[in-house]
Amino acid sequence: MIDTPQLIQTEEQLTAVIHLTVPRAEISNVMGPAIAEIMSTIAAQGVTINGPCFSYHQKRPTDIFDFEVGFPVNQPITPAGRIKMSKLPAVKVVRTIYQGSYEGLGAAWGEFCKWIETEGLNVQESLWECYLTDPGSNPDPDTWRTELNRPLSE
Repeated sequence: MIDTPQLIQTEEQLTAVIHLTVPRAEISNVMGPAIAEIMSTIAAQGVTINGPCFSYHQKRPTDIFDFEVGFPVNQPITPAGRIKMSKLPAVKVVRTIYQGSYEGLGAAWGEFCKWIETEGLNVQESLWECYLTDPGSNPDPDTWRTELNRPLSE
């Protein structure tokens, strides 16, 4: 279900994001419009997207998801409406890739967290997902790839 996790050092990345706090059941209703809003603002400001869409959580989601959704960008944007600047951190992470539909992400995170625990790794509360496959250009959910990241504690 997930690839063998690896330890990776990430680079800090400027990001353009919208902060969302929604019940788990509402995720599928809010993600698409938020992504479209961010992409529109980035394009209107002539800024370049430097990587895949992501969601960044300060702590593991429960029944309520409190997170940022956004894109890495090549330069700062001017905040507009719900969109603001943020950053993905420069940090050592344990990372894996999950392949499959978004409905399987919960089980993939469970498998990943179990692997982390078995390895005795200490991780921070935060985590993020990068959506490596664009469902708009690839309609087969069995081939979608999502990168899962857990920062290590110092």
